[in-house]
Amino acid sequence: MSRVVTVFRNRLVESSRPAYGTVADEMSTLARTMPGFVDVKTFTADDGERVTVVTFADRASHDAWRDHPLHRKAMERGRDEFYETYSIQVAEETYRAEFER
Repeated sequence: MSRVVTVFRNRLVESSRPAYGTVADEMSTLARTMPGFVDVKTFTADDGERVTVVTFADRASHDAWRDHPLHRKAMERGRDEFYETYSIQVAEETYRAEFER
């Protein structure tokens, strides 16, 4: 089975930042409880674009997260309130190399 990686790029509506922070924390906590969760990282570029990379162990785990009712509700709220723009890319891992000293 190959891991599934989601790249979520977004720009926030400035006035939504306080409420967004709360929901983002709740979703991160929920994701970490999902079977098959591997990791999540969020970065903010100098121009304000945010990028979140979420990895699940397999497609079934990813799809369970995508379809979780609380996540669905948060996604709807994101479109209605939080995001100026966003894009989502989902890919199955075809190669991985790791190094640790």
